[in-house]
Amino acid sequence: MSDTVFAKIIRGEIPCHKVYEDEHVLSFLDVGPLSVGHTLVIPKEPAVTLDQLSDEASAAIGRVLPRICRAVMQATGAMAYNILQNNGSEAHQEVMHVHFHIIPKQEGKGLGITWKAGAIDHAEGAKLAEKMRSLIV
Repeated sequence: MSDTVFAKIIRGEIPCHKVYEDEHVLSFLDVGPLSVGHTLVIPKEPAVTLDQLSDEASAAIGRVLPRICRAVMQATGAMAYNILQNNGSEAHQEVMHVHFHIIPKQEGKGLGITWKAGAIDHAEGAKLAEKMRSLIV
């Protein structure tokens, strides 16, 4: 296993405020929260980016992520939340281990996003979608 802070948390070398754990997934409170209840969900499998994660580990996260979201919302009283998952340093990933942030929105706190939408070229989009379909295994 790698030597990231998350690997150390998984191994029990660094303590955490655990929210959930099973054989594939660990969830705990973020130590640098954007809002109260900011929670991380990580696979125990070492993978840097989501595309490198096994189907089994991905499915395990998919099974528990909604349940953890419900718990975060009920515990914090927040009415909305963001799920954030970055892949690669160019996409603002800081810990090189797959992780999902559950970030409750509360009274001006939480994740802020600037979204600069572009426009799709439908002919190019059709070609790109076909290429992507052919690459899914």
